[in-house]
Amino acid sequence: MLHPIVKARQWPQIGVWSKVVLLLLSNALFYLGVFGTLENGVQWGLYSGLYLMVSLVLLMGRRVIPFFIERGVDEKVTLTNRAWLDVASLVLMLVFWIIEVFFVLPMISALLAASLFLLHGLRLLGWHTPGIWRKPLLWVLYLGYGWITVGFGLIALSKAGGINPMLAIHALAYGGIGMMTLGMMARVALGHTGRNVFAPPAVVTPMFLLLFAGALARVVAPVLMPQAYVPWMGAAQVLWMAAFALFAFVYAPYLVLPRVDGRYG
Repeated sequence: MLHPIVKARQWPQIGVWSKVVLLLLSNALFYLGVFGTLENGVQWGLYSGLYLMVSLVLLMGRRVIPFFIERGVDEKVTLTNRAWLDVASLVLMLVFWIIEVFFVLPMISALLAASLFLLHGLRLLGWHTPGIWRKPLLWVLYLGYGWITVGFGLIALSKAGGINPMLAIHALAYGGIGMMTLGMMARVALGHTGRNVFAPPAVVTPMFLLLFAGALARVVAPVLMPQAYVPWMGAAQVLWMAAFALFAFVYAPYLVLPRVDGRYG
């Protein structure tokens, strides 16, 4: 990855490259733990991988979500972006990852997670415009980013007790990474095969709703009905599989056949 970045002098992309390098190191920590070389390696590797993926999603989300919204809604809109928020959220995420994974200081982690919840909530307010709710390729990204924000809030609450910390993990992973990934794939697969991103296939709406319902079943439903935790978990698994199966069924022909506009790719 580094070679084309340096060759094209795309220095802002070094941030993306560095996160991939850190993911590689996290994978190494995991296997050092598996083979008994590093006592905490498995936990350090898994949770580093999770938080680095969240960080990568947040980085890409900051770049593309406001861009997509401003050009995708029917009304003319200029969204609010704050430079200080961009810097603060990046620094706090880095510190949170280190404190939460390697030093295990619950109260400091709680304060950092609460701060990230407030910062990303403020960012979402600045990105909101009513027109996104008429465009599934926009609201899926907005809700995915919202799940990550909720995840930080749940982490803070879990440190205070009374909230299962795994609910926060699934808010980040299932709701956040899952919805952002599916939403980006659904959009990019259209644009990069010569199709109109402003006229997606009708299947995207039920596909995204299935995944959102799965996130509710995995994160919210166990709080409301904890006695049915296992059935809710099973429902979340089925909804996840259904959403991605729909994507594969509809989008596979787009990805294996030539571009519809005749261009290379």
